[in-house]
Amino acid sequence: MKSPLTDLVEPYPIAVSDDDLKDLLSRLAATRWPDRETVPDAAQGPQLDRIRALCDHWATGYDWRRTERAINGFGSFGTVLDGIDVHFLHVRSAEPGAVPLLLCHGWPGSILEFRHLIGPLTDPVAHGGHAEDAFHLVIPSMPGFGFSGRPATTGWDISRVADAWITLMRRLGYDSWFAQGGDWGAAVVEQLTRKAPGSVRGAHFNFPLVFPTAQEMSEATGEEQRMMARAQRYQSELDGYAREQATRPQTIGYSLADSPAGLAAWIYTLFQDVTDNDGDPEEVVDRDDILDDIMLYWLPNAGASAARLYWEERQGRAGGSGSGPNPVPAGFSIFPGEAVQASRRWIERRYETVLHYAQLDRGGHFAALEQPGVLTDEIRTTFRAVRAG
Repeated sequence: MKSPLTDLVEPYPIAVSDDDLKDLLSRLAATRWPDRETVPDAAQGPQLDRIRALCDHWATGYDWRRTERAINGFGSFGTVLDGIDVHFLHVRSAEPGAVPLLLCHGWPGSILEFRHLIGPLTDPVAHGGHAEDAFHLVIPSMPGFGFSGRPATTGWDISRVADAWITLMRRLGYDSWFAQGGDWGAAVVEQLTRKAPGSVRGAHFNFPLVFPTAQEMSEATGEEQRMMARAQRYQSELDGYAREQATRPQTIGYSLADSPAGLAAWIYTLFQDVTDNDGDPEEVVDRDDILDDIMLYWLPNAGASAARLYWEERQGRAGGSGSGPNPVPAGFSIFPGEAVQASRRWIERRYETVLHYAQLDRGGHFAALEQPGVLTDEIRTTFRAVRAG
């Protein structure tokens, strides 16, 4: 980010240099490709033809300036939180009854993960909704991600991110708000509800941080057994990226910083493995949306710094999680393509008030990109019962 920012909230327009874009094109043109996979599917990772096609489009058909204009048009701001420059979108609704909603991304997500929710959530009437469902949106990039600053020391775990977001919301003048998240964003929201239950009026999760106990596993229904089998497949076959980033983020960081094709394949793997697709992730997430997400790691050289979040969490320093059932009213949307799922009875043992629980027909880990209309409705439904209080 530009320097120096202060603890004031300042406009921060994104303006990537032409030289940075030319460097990207030259690196893409000079890519040395690996041999083709030796299997007929994606069992060894993204197939060569698919990543070559993605990178060819990146070099010849993709327009970063369009995305840059969109970011700046939403409302691009910066401030310093706990010594780190933080970039965020702040999109205020014109509706007088709008309430603040904090949207929290994870890895390999970004603030652009929510781009298709911004219009419907801030201006519901223009998108077939009702004025009383309007929100002011705050969408921050975590430290080490996107155009936020990169931590130079250890300690930036999920608990510390939550502390920063509490400060951010208060700095923006919001004494109380709602929060939504998936992936690591769900972990941030969980920390927020424990640290500031008087400020967080309600939470919504599309990634339930609910893991069955030994007794719950032994008593599992058929549906719960299917959920456990899905989680087990993820842990045994699909989480290699997480193990690498949790143990040796610097090792993979060299490749992520130097090779756009390598970064693209590293991130594309997740779009391939945990979206609700029939073998082609680009059928459920637009190719340009995938590249927009990748660019928020490439342009600020955030591959290694974002990966370190896994390492930080592995150190086990997270605090403020509290004990006993979560006191903040919460809603849960269970998408069929998500690796981590939970039954309503598991959830109700851990949350005092379950505002909403739904198992959806379509959608996966990147729900905001795969099924933005459905996720918008799920957020509205969850908070409708408590927002007037």
